[in-house]
Amino acid sequence: MLTAFVAFFIDTVLGDPRTRLHPVVLMGNLISLLEKFFYRPKDSDLVKLLAGAMLVAIVLLLSYEAGAAFLYLSYWITGETGFWWVNYLMGGLLLSFMISPNSLAKAGKELYTLLEKGDMEEARRKVGWIVGRDTDKLEVEGITRATVETIAENTVDGIISPLFFFAIGGVPLAVLYRAANTMDSMLGYKNEKYLYFGRAAARVDDVLNYIPARLTGLLFIGAAWLLKFDHRHALAMMKRDASKHPSPNGGYAEATVAGALHIRLGGINSYFGVESFRAYMGDAIEKLSPRHILECIRLMYTATVLFLLLAYALFEAMGY
Repeated sequence: MLTAFVAFFIDTVLGDPRTRLHPVVLMGNLISLLEKFFYRPKDSDLVKLLAGAMLVAIVLLLSYEAGAAFLYLSYWITGETGFWWVNYLMGGLLLSFMISPNSLAKAGKELYTLLEKGDMEEARRKVGWIVGRDTDKLEVEGITRATVETIAENTVDGIISPLFFFAIGGVPLAVLYRAANTMDSMLGYKNEKYLYFGRAAARVDDVLNYIPARLTGLLFIGAAWLLKFDHRHALAMMKRDASKHPSPNGGYAEATVAGALHIRLGGINSYFGVESFRAYMGDAIEKLSPRHILECIRLMYTATVLFLLLAYALFEAMGY
């Protein structure tokens, strides 16, 4: 687990660099390239489904092997130089690209600052970078809700899931998970183009996030207890509301955070001018305000550290 601590330290101190050589950017380029090869609009629904599944299999295989090859390189360097710490540094560096606590916190803090300053125009523009809904008419409460929902839900696929798969299968499995999640974000839409072609990507992501999502809910409850938020209400809301979320996994983080902070998430969202209702998560005991963004960030970081410590303790107990 030392590699995971190194990755968390690198992400916390340096953040996520914006570069075309970022592993996730390279994954996206690979997915786009294969999509152009496999997707044909005139194909039958069955052919689209099979072609999408083939794309998923290729991306997952190549991603896993790329992660394994990177680690093999670090072992070779270690063997040549005798510097044992190179393995942890290189493994931690690659794993740091797979997690995003710094990016989530940075986006949240920036939106908090804009809302506190009353710069609604810029806040609406910036929140549009992290959510898919229409943001041009959102007020303070709507921007706060969108930000808290994003941080809570992305704690699963941006932090706990890659760390979970690292814990059970090392860096290559964490890379495989990130590739699956990237495919879902690019192909997993229920529209005319991707309903069948992107179905395999969406289902693989659902399956991989099943355990980490529920684990994240429990971690948020533990974090709420440590931070003296309402952990009992967090548990109650997870039990009551998590299954109402349109995603089989998204509700476990959102409902738990909503319960811990005494706020209500969900409600009316607008997509391309069309309004849709998403089930409520939590009770509106408190009115949503920008400070809830900072409190959600605290929950996110505490849940992350809690996972790392618990995983380390478990590995020590098992003699690894």
